[in-house]
Amino acid sequence: MKSPSCETVAIARRAGGTSYRRSSKVQTKSVSYYDMGPVNRCSAIVEFADDAIITNTLNGIITSWNPAAEVMFGYEAAEMIGQATLRLIPIERLEEEYSIQECIVAGEKVAHFETVRIRKDGVPIDLSVCISPLPDSNGHIVGTSMIARNITEKIHLQIATEQFRALVDSSDDAIITKTLDGRISSWNMAAQNIFGYTAEEMLGQPMLALFPADRVDEENFILNKIINGEKVDHFETVRIHKNGAPVYVSVTISPILDRYGRVVGASKIARDITRLHLQQEQLERISHFDALTGLPNRLLVSDRLGQAMAHAKRSGQELAVLYLDLDGFKYINDTHGHNIGDALLIALSLRISEQLRNNDTLARIGGDEFVAVLADLLHDDHLNHVVMRILHACAEPVYIEGIRLEVSASMGVTTYPYDNVDADVLLRHADQAMYEAKQSGKNRSAKFDASREAEGKSRYSHARRLGQALEQDELLLYYQPKVNMRSNEVIGVEALIRWQHPERGLLAPGQFLPMIEGHQLNEQIGLWVIERALSQMQAWLRDGIRMQVSVNLAPNQLQNPNFPTLLLRSLERHAAINPADLELEILETSALHDFATVSSVIQSCRNYGVEFSIDDFGTGYSSLTYLKRLSATTLKIDQSFVRDMLVDQEDLAIVCGVIGLAKAFQRKVIAEGVETRAHGEKLLQLGCDLAQGYGISRPMPAQTLPAWLDKWRDQTHWSH
Repeated sequence: MKSPSCETVAIARRAGGTSYRRSSKVQTKSVSYYDMGPVNRCSAIVEFADDAIITNTLNGIITSWNPAAEVMFGYEAAEMIGQATLRLIPIERLEEEYSIQECIVAGEKVAHFETVRIRKDGVPIDLSVCISPLPDSNGHIVGTSMIARNITEKIHLQIATEQFRALVDSSDDAIITKTLDGRISSWNMAAQNIFGYTAEEMLGQPMLALFPADRVDEENFILNKIINGEKVDHFETVRIHKNGAPVYVSVTISPILDRYGRVVGASKIARDITRLHLQQEQLERISHFDALTGLPNRLLVSDRLGQAMAHAKRSGQELAVLYLDLDGFKYINDTHGHNIGDALLIALSLRISEQLRNNDTLARIGGDEFVAVLADLLHDDHLNHVVMRILHACAEPVYIEGIRLEVSASMGVTTYPYDNVDADVLLRHADQAMYEAKQSGKNRSAKFDASREAEGKSRYSHARRLGQALEQDELLLYYQPKVNMRSNEVIGVEALIRWQHPERGLLAPGQFLPMIEGHQLNEQIGLWVIERALSQMQAWLRDGIRMQVSVNLAPNQLQNPNFPTLLLRSLERHAAINPADLELEILETSALHDFATVSSVIQSCRNYGVEFSIDDFGTGYSSLTYLKRLSATTLKIDQSFVRDMLVDQEDLAIVCGVIGLAKAFQRKVIAEGVETRAHGEKLLQLGCDLAQGYGISRPMPAQTLPAWLDKWRDQTHWSH
């Protein structure tokens, strides 16, 4: 603290004193104050004063020391009279004392300043001091009189108050007090940051200014608790920011008591949990709603379906579950990218929603699959009408970034309580019906038939398991050689799929492919076979073996106009392979339903250099028009005719007929099912040089082919 000024002392004396016990040496008499003379009255005032009153000589020697000084400093009068006043002054305050002496010598009073002195026990005490000069009878300054009041307790209280105020102002939580009539009496900086209002704007204002309209009753509830002296601990609520935005807070409110224990107001500590609340809302939304379309997800639609079923049971009305899968969406996603695919899903979700009522639910449950729950059905006509509207909405073209996109939907339908099962099974039944719709031609609906449930369930589970096998790399390719029996040349191999089943062992295609006929998984597996075969061709090429490989196509692959594009991408990924070394085998019946599309697909693939052959020729349509318009270079005679041609004249006649047709149309011909040398010799006589079958080699893993080729070259030619 700076030394006090002689002209003006800036520190005003504050109220409050220190009580103490009288020294045991002090004697009192029952004498009236007014009976005393002037000197005695002054002595009594000094003796009984609560403030320390001390006199000094000009050179700082103590000449008087009242009882209050004894209590304040711990020294008795006998210890201090005649001693230097400097023993009470901390070293760092000596300059202050010299300044005081200068003022006194000049005859000036040093009024009320705060300072520090040292008690006998070494403890510093805070004082409020007034020092006046003492003149003698001639008016000469001969000493000083000091009146000192102990303000240590007040200073500590001020410090504590300032610290508390700093703590309140630095808090991240809003700390607000209010009166019992709900008016704000204090407002810290955090309150301003959280709610946007300054203290000047809020002091004296009703707390209700922060309340949303639907939370007004909350204030009355809180005030009743506070009036009863109860604390309202950690409850979450919402208030309104100055800009009108909601602020979510966690609040604790406590009653404020006066010295008599009466409730006079309330203190409120509010923590801003808006970000946490929004994060919780976001997490809840993520767990219940699809991030892309904003529709309910599988979890939420299952819950709503359960509620709708309970309502249907009470009301006696029906509900329907519609399970939709988009046809052709994968091609759009693969061709135009995921951004276009996502935009298409959003557009279609809006279209489908427009066909439903407010009490219906539409959900996206993954990929391009949607579920709709139609509640309170009055009759089948309404259901059929909604189904047709949805199918039509999905089939309408969608334009995104100037691109015309077209898909359709396959839909499965089931109704409750006709299909009287739980919610999960109801969804599964609608899913099964959807697969039936897709297998029967797409862009249509199928209704779940309980009588076919067992069969549908078997196909469904089989498709799911086979899909897992594809993902878990349980599928593999074997290769069966094809040879020219006349020259002994190996002209290629046919890639044949196998399933290395973990429990059932190695399975041939006839044991698992028929159950997914017409299923989209068939197309996925077909593309996988092409990709794996091309990779193997590339590996053989690195080992110096150039080998033509033929793979079998599923009928629905040929009926997909997007197949040539997918094939081209595979060829581009294996640029070292000559496209002519890839031969695609198609079943004779593949083109029966959509001859024009199949012909176009084949021609597009041939434009890339890929070869085609017609497998199992003679078992199906076999018309000359069919043979003429399908641009396949090779006919494969079905093994059922070849196997029995040595003993069955009709089979022999068919074999001869196929060979004749191939020559007439300038096609190559190859016979399957050559099991013995006799079969081979007969085919050579008939003019068929190319063959494959167990009599030549069984299908083998890729790694065994090089050794087989070496062994085959050393054999005697069949023509010999």
